[in-house]
Amino acid sequence: MLDFSPLHSGKLYNAMDEEIMAEQRRCVARVNAYNATTPEEGEKRQELMKQIFAKVGKNCYIEPPFHCNFGGKFISLGDNVYINFEFIAVDDTFIEIGNNVLIGPRVTIAVATHPEDPTIRATGAQYNRKVVIEDDVWIGAGAIILPGVTIHKNSIIGAGSVVTHDIEANVVAVGNPCRVLRPLKFEDKGN
Repeated sequence: MLDFSPLHSGKLYNAMDEEIMAEQRRCVARVNAYNATTPEEGEKRQELMKQIFAKVGKNCYIEPPFHCNFGGKFISLGDNVYINFEFIAVDDTFIEIGNNVLIGPRVTIAVATHPEDPTIRATGAQYNRKVVIEDDVWIGAGAIILPGVTIHKNSIIGAGSVVTHDIEANVVAVGNPCRVLRPLKFEDKGN
């Protein structure tokens, strides 16, 4: 059995290792099967999601197509997660998505990063940093979440933002790099 501990260690490892690449291909095949389903195949999609992801909560839905370079093997979904079209996950280590999370179209979450030294980078070495998206987060269309980021509960990430560092709870954050714009307005209920 393949030892995945180097992927989760936060240290450099050879991402071009043939065993790792073969496992990626096997995992991606399940994502491709999901992407080939039709809207009428809801039960099949739910079964495939259970095969694709490390954990799938209740009432989760992903609009195809989506792409995961490690086939979702290290992604956990809480309950009531909705992910819109063209989601991309560079999922070489853990991505934890909490409950009641909304992810807009064309969002990218990346956990892999590479050394700055080009001679080391040329060897295929990389290291990974876990991404956590806590409960009740909304990520707008086209946002990019970079390695090692935690987005804390209830926060909203504006469309097109590039999240380079942790985002505190209960805020609206926007831009490149993503910065807190303001606290959430809880008084807007019913508007």
